[in-house]
Amino acid sequence: MTEKNNLNPLDAMTPVLTVEDLVVKFNLRGKSLTAIREASLTLYQGESLAIVGESGSGKSVFTKSFMGLLDSNGWIDSGSIKYKDYDLAKFKSEKDWLNIRGKEIAMVFQDPMTSLNPLKTIGNQVKEAVVKHQGLKGDEAKKAVYEILENVGIDNPKGRYKQYPFEFSGGMRQRVVIAIAIACNPEILICDEPTTALDVTIQAQIMELIGELQEKYKLTVVYITHDLGVVAHVADRVAVMYAGDIVEIGLSEEIFYDPRHPYTSALLASLPQLGIKGEPLYAIKGTPPNLFKTIEGDAFAFRNEKALKIDFVERPPYFKVSETHYAKTWLMDERAPEIERPKIIELLSERRAK
Repeated sequence: MTEKNNLNPLDAMTPVLTVEDLVVKFNLRGKSLTAIREASLTLYQGESLAIVGESGSGKSVFTKSFMGLLDSNGWIDSGSIKYKDYDLAKFKSEKDWLNIRGKEIAMVFQDPMTSLNPLKTIGNQVKEAVVKHQGLKGDEAKKAVYEILENVGIDNPKGRYKQYPFEFSGGMRQRVVIAIAIACNPEILICDEPTTALDVTIQAQIMELIGELQEKYKLTVVYITHDLGVVAHVADRVAVMYAGDIVEIGLSEEIFYDPRHPYTSALLASLPQLGIKGEPLYAIKGTPPNLFKTIEGDAFAFRNEKALKIDFVERPPYFKVSETHYAKTWLMDERAPEIERPKIIELLSERRAK
């Protein structure tokens, strides 16, 4: 490994999508709501990136803007989304998205029952993607469908081809939704809460499957989740989102064992698997800020017991923790008082050492 790569492993990777200062707004009841507030992100080819945060933090809206899937009352107000030779933020019509959606960037949604057409067979739904995005027809298209169904772990693909969604379990339906996304032959696969409606055993199987498909099809994968525990062993990097902005980003190990933003620490403390017998589970106090209003300072300040005075006044910039780790918190400023490391982080480090 070269010295440069020792300093920053991301230097050896190729950026595939770059978001800069993205602002997304919605018109609700005659008022303007700012769902994404100048969020920036670089996605690297072949990596697994997890975007985590509470419900309503903007995770899904952020990634839907990469595919032109915002609701009709939403729009990109400013910023850029650079992908290959395109600035996706400038796309205005469905025609603009024809060469991107599915073919280049595909999404696996969290509820397979609403993603699948109950009146069409499983095989025909996967075949539609094969015909449209791979240009195959007839027996060649059907053969490709069999192969894809087998690759996503569906036994007897020829028999399953003729069945309908209601004949499949929840885990099997999720595999079909993944098959449809893979059939588009995309470069980027976005998985929006892909295991939410599944039990723990099936969750693990689906996450393992996505990892296998990533390697087989050379995919760049983005996971969207509210549960850090779900992506602990599959994400190369983690981006923590709060109130429409990415407040911390780093390698998975850095986020789990050396979090710097108080919101990241609070999310980790909320993991049920880190609970201590006989003690109540930790819960983040308060509620997220009102996005109809202009947010002053650090959006998490009113829920942060250790907030500084400046947190209520001025929005923090990114502070560099390492070449791969950045956090938007004034606690990283050299003038900030030293804050005691959260006990939950110490617990995580102890468990890691065992």
